[in-house]
Amino acid sequence: MADPSSYRPRPGEIPDSPGVYRFRDEHRRVIYVGKAKSLRQRLANYFQDLAHLHPRTRTMVTTAASVEWTVVSTEVEALQLEYSWIKEYDPRFNVKYRDDKSYPYLAVTMNEEFPRVQVMRGQKKKGVRYFGPYGHAWAIRDTVDLLLRVFPVRTCSTGVFKNAARTGRPCLLGYIGKCSAPCVGRITPDDHWDLADEFCDFMAGRTGTYLRRLERQMAEAAEEMEYERAARLRDDIGALKKAMEKSAVVLADATDADLIAVAEDELEAAVQIFHVRGGRVRGQRGWVTDKVEEITTGALVEHALQQLYGEESGDAVPKEVLVPALPDPVEPVQQWLTERRGSGVSLRIPQRGDKKALMETVQRNAQQALVLHKTKRASDLTTRSRALEEIAEALDLDSAPLRIECYDISHLQGDDVVASMVVFEDGLARKSEYRRFQIKGFEGQDDVRSMHEVITRRFRRYLAEKEKTGEWADGEDLTHGDRPTAGADATENGADTTEHHAAPTENGATPTHGPALADEPALTDGPALKDDDGRPKRFAYPPQLVVVDGGQPQVAAAQRALDDLGIDDIAVCGLAKRLEEVWLPREDDPVVLPRTSEGLYLLQRVRDEAHRFAITYQRAKRAKRFRSSPLDDVPGLGETRKQALIKHFGSVKKLRSATIDQICEVPGIGRKTAETVAVALAGATPAAPAVNTATGEIMDDDDGAPETTADAPGEPVTAGTPDERRGQER
Repeated sequence: MADPSSYRPRPGEIPDSPGVYRFRDEHRRVIYVGKAKSLRQRLANYFQDLAHLHPRTRTMVTTAASVEWTVVSTEVEALQLEYSWIKEYDPRFNVKYRDDKSYPYLAVTMNEEFPRVQVMRGQKKKGVRYFGPYGHAWAIRDTVDLLLRVFPVRTCSTGVFKNAARTGRPCLLGYIGKCSAPCVGRITPDDHWDLADEFCDFMAGRTGTYLRRLERQMAEAAEEMEYERAARLRDDIGALKKAMEKSAVVLADATDADLIAVAEDELEAAVQIFHVRGGRVRGQRGWVTDKVEEITTGALVEHALQQLYGEESGDAVPKEVLVPALPDPVEPVQQWLTERRGSGVSLRIPQRGDKKALMETVQRNAQQALVLHKTKRASDLTTRSRALEEIAEALDLDSAPLRIECYDISHLQGDDVVASMVVFEDGLARKSEYRRFQIKGFEGQDDVRSMHEVITRRFRRYLAEKEKTGEWADGEDLTHGDRPTAGADATENGADTTEHHAAPTENGATPTHGPALADEPALTDGPALKDDDGRPKRFAYPPQLVVVDGGQPQVAAAQRALDDLGIDDIAVCGLAKRLEEVWLPREDDPVVLPRTSEGLYLLQRVRDEAHRFAITYQRAKRAKRFRSSPLDDVPGLGETRKQALIKHFGSVKKLRSATIDQICEVPGIGRKTAETVAVALAGATPAAPAVNTATGEIMDDDDGAPETTADAPGEPVTAGTPDERRGQER
């Protein structure tokens, strides 16, 4: 626990101007981001007597080890920069709203040649128009099914669309009139795009135009005695009205507005948002948050507005936003919303009439959401706390292990050996900090040696980060004099990328306090993120407990790796699968936790998650290797010409036996390229023949077992049943 006076800026050092400030902990991790109209006055509030601070604010300033700030021109710029940094750094002491569910939207992909209507979740994409969010996906499908009678827009996937175009036959919706069948040319791209645009207009609330047009066409058809057409138009009008009835009118003046309500207690807050378009409720969503700082209702509203509109622009920001309390000051927030919309936005508290009545409804929803959340979470918090306490007691730890890392090794009969590292904080998975490794120190199957290599590489990187941040005492040496350096093992990849081994880039240190310049590393792109920018570093934070998947040998290997690096403040244990025994280093007997123990259940969850993550990576690497082809190594041969060669000859084996003149017959293949292909294939080792597992017969290409190629991936045929092959995976 740090003393705030140890990093308090000197008098007169803080500018009296608008800006954004960041508190960092001892590991240089950003733990709080805030904005201020006057940085000097705002920061002075944090460095008063601790007894006068709110308990949560006191915890924050004693956790922090430094503070820095960036000066901006206006309060609006401060608001924008604060939002960007909160999203970028994910500070633990800031208010962060969590969606209580993943809300589905009705999306129209106007960025495609033939726009598609579909259900979408997650991050919004550029060029796609969204409507909602809806409470349930089935509500979207019911609405779309009604509207397709009048607006027969494409709803099929890309694969179905291409298959219909290839065969010249539309899908079922094309035959029954609920799709205009652009796949077979029944409608031009421009006409289909106009149809999708009309669909969007109707969903946006401009319904009167289409209803009046259909009613006029129905009357004309009746006058001309085209009764079947008139009946079809009548049914279309009924479908549109039925779709409109699914969202009742709540505001008679066809208002576009968002209503935000907040329900809170001392510890948590729930936010409910109603999206009203054309006077009708088009969507609803809810968020919850922990109040990890002392905060007013107006500040909660401000954070909700940042999260709600931070990535939006244009019509996605309504003309009117109704809230229970106004941010203080309100002018910068209102100006920011106006800039995002491109026109005036009214931010106010409803006082009377329909809008106040609707706000009361939203408020009741927020209250119910908070009660439901607290009911669900009470047992969850209690269970997680009890599990961590049981682990600490069973392993004789000084305190509960708030950060647990688990490692697992995966391979298939010694091939593609990989390892995983998963992280649990406060008993919950922290997926953004998962890591994966390729075993490169040796070849073959040796789980113990692999575990030693992984633990060594992970904690060598931790020591290197620790040295870079200046946490070493002067003259301090590591065991065996092996002071960590940023070398070949300095960087392990994140969970979603391939592994790299590049030395981290030095970018200069950010000052402990003082005004941050506009071009400081924290505000630049690229390798600057590897140092003092506050983003979650790859291996900068040590766990309190390391769990390995295995028994005594794996635990001993992990402990030996830590001992070799001179690390003695991290506990190690292993969880053996057979009897779910917990093994400790240098202990001959395991620790047996009761089967009903919450601590054992948490360790099992951590172990199983590490196993899942490892085997997923191993299978991905294996599949990539199986999809490889000798043609991949031919310089200058792209994917298109590889496909042309395989299509022309049928397989790599037949291509290998072809002459240069025969290869030149393939469109796009010149003589020089043909010679290069022939030389490359002549030097490549032919693939092993496939084996029929039922008969033991060796199968040739001509016997119906095509060779695996780049465009026809396949698993090699191995002996044994599917269950036996799965058992060979580790």
